[in-house]
Amino acid sequence: MTDPIIEDEASARARRGRNLVLALGLVAFVILIFVVTLIRMGAHVLDRSI
Repeated sequence: MTDPIIEDEASARARRGRNLVLALGLVAFVILIFVVTLIRMGAHVLDRSI
């Protein structure tokens, strides 16, 4: 019987690839939310002069 904890190189490479895609998707989502927030708040949101 094989040990379920030890995985072969192909499985590890596939897992790393999925993790990378998931991380890039999360970063893209955060950037999208940030840009949409800036657009909705208006062009003067970065103007901090009082």
